[in-house]
Amino acid sequence: MNANSSATTNHEVVRIGVFIPYGAQLLDTACIDIFASMSREYFAMIGESMVPPGIFELAPSVEIFSSMSILCTHRFSSPEVAPGKLDIVLVPGPDPKLDLYSDAAALSWLAGHANNETKTTDILSVCSGIYLCGAAGILKGKKACGPRGLQGDLRTRFESQEVIWVGEELRWVGDGNLWSGGGVTNGNDLVAAYTRQSRHFPGPVAELGLKFVEVDERPQRYED
Repeated sequence: MNANSSATTNHEVVRIGVFIPYGAQLLDTACIDIFASMSREYFAMIGESMVPPGIFELAPSVEIFSSMSILCTHRFSSPEVAPGKLDIVLVPGPDPKLDLYSDAAALSWLAGHANNETKTTDILSVCSGIYLCGAAGILKGKKACGPRGLQGDLRTRFESQEVIWVGEELRWVGDGNLWSGGGVTNGNDLVAAYTRQSRHFPGPVAELGLKFVEVDERPQRYED
């Protein structure tokens, strides 16, 4: 299956604009990705094992026009973000089909934070960010989640690290300074749970912040 497999089949193209004339809160704009996750391009990337051909044929192409971009503020070599200098490192998910071992400096940086002598840095992995954690070698003997539908692939790919995979049952799990969540929006549940238990955010502060953004934890264990 690929995005061009139905070149002779007419399908809808949905064109979506994102209006940000004066800046915007990132969490407000994050919902735009839901539209992209319903596109034939996204379904093609996921592959036939998880997307029935009949549903793929129904999916529209989605074009998103956005004036928003993320500007990196530091390099891995920047002393301000050297291992041990950060309290929290968030690891969002890349395409797991990419060669995640190609940037040794990036993996070394992540491992340095996870394994620094004082263990003061908490690593929060969202969705397929767990693949980066595995590539950096920081999952050894840990309980970890990752996308629910990719538990088999994760077990195979990181078998040597003897990870205790709990992503089929749990939305998120914390094990020492490693916290990991399931697919996509489970990252909200992960952060909510983490802040409620974190030494960095007093209870009333965490609750008020979550109330402001209207994010609450769903049950840690999936209900289906």
